[in-house]
Amino acid sequence: MRSVRLGTAGTLLVLVVTACSAVDNGSGHSPSGLPGSSSGPSSTSSSDTAEKSRPSDAPNSSPNTSPGRTPAPDAASRILAQMSLAERVGQLFMVNASASALDPSAVTAVTRYHVGSLYLGGQTSLSVQQTAAITAALQRQRGSGPPLFISADQEGGQVQRFTGPGFSAIPTALVQGTVAPGPLRAQATEWGRQLAAAGVNLDLAPVLDTVPSAAAAGRNPPIGGFEREFGYDPATVATHGVAVMQGLAAARVATSVKHFPGLGRVGANTDTSSGVVDSVTTRHDPYLAPFAAAAKAGTPLVMMSTAVYARIDPDNPAAFSPTVVQGMLRGDLGFRGVIVSDDLGNARQVASVPVPDRALRFLAAGGDLVLTLDNSQTAAMVGAVIAHAHADPRFRAQIDASALRVLLAKQHLGLLR
Repeated sequence: MRSVRLGTAGTLLVLVVTACSAVDNGSGHSPSGLPGSSSGPSSTSSSDTAEKSRPSDAPNSSPNTSPGRTPAPDAASRILAQMSLAERVGQLFMVNASASALDPSAVTAVTRYHVGSLYLGGQTSLSVQQTAAITAALQRQRGSGPPLFISADQEGGQVQRFTGPGFSAIPTALVQGTVAPGPLRAQATEWGRQLAAAGVNLDLAPVLDTVPSAAAAGRNPPIGGFEREFGYDPATVATHGVAVMQGLAAARVATSVKHFPGLGRVGANTDTSSGVVDSVTTRHDPYLAPFAAAAKAGTPLVMMSTAVYARIDPDNPAAFSPTVVQGMLRGDLGFRGVIVSDDLGNARQVASVPVPDRALRFLAAGGDLVLTLDNSQTAAMVGAVIAHAHADPRFRAQIDASALRVLLAKQHLGLLR
């Protein structure tokens, strides 16, 4: 998402997706290296459309989630069991929607492809009430399906989507980092209440990337260039990032911390540049501490960076790396919630990867929720995932598990009944 990026790193179990003939299968393109890859799309029968199954290896404990109304204990599992494959796959996608008007392409994504999450893009000066009318109209498109995650980047400073009446002018994270954690938590609760009143239930924030110094910030376009860092040391970033996270959670707004394993020491923005490499970060780097703190504090989502981390996995962007996603986020940090990608649609960093493969590689690496800000890609990505789920039972199981994780996050936010 350009310089106002919404990437986030996250530890999230990747599990399974189910596909249905109700969606366009797209190209069915499978990336090399995926188990059971097929050279073309698999046909989807009407019996597949109606097929529903409950994953045997899906998470049976609550993921990291923010508090909400107490739901029925098995609401997420019950809803998953009633879903077709296509509906399950739809839960694994977040696509773009205008923050200023009802977006026809977003409506199509929800109604035709069962997409379960939307990202409100573009800055808007509409009021809280006007924004709420748009989000309510978007929620109505889902019919009888589970409520949508409706997200935005409401960080502060230059990265603030909503600036109209009823929304606070939020300072940059660098300024927020000078406020004591208690008062900052209280301020974040108020910002969260404004989002909730506007129908936004997921903030793709806070940023937990650490920039080493004020001097280094000038050489770090994605984070330091916009003062998105809470400070210049991991301890400050951790305490203040968690305070913001907890404040939003108190307002019943879910958070997606970002951009794991960190963009504070890169020299270019993955949204606008290709070949972005972090040559510093190691698997047990001290700069991972803010993400560990957020995972321990219960962030329900973590967003993955698409930079390449040369000292961890030099061959894959972090979002496509099982070492980073499963080994570090799930394994080392013990994150049990939803892992969401940074933008895989318009980002220059992944432009050389075929569109269907971007979704497949992220999910195969252990991710759960594919973010694309180019809605023209939805059919190809969803179709490829469905086709591969038909071809590979193990991948299909991953899809089911990921869909359940997304539903569990919605359940613990109080969205499911």
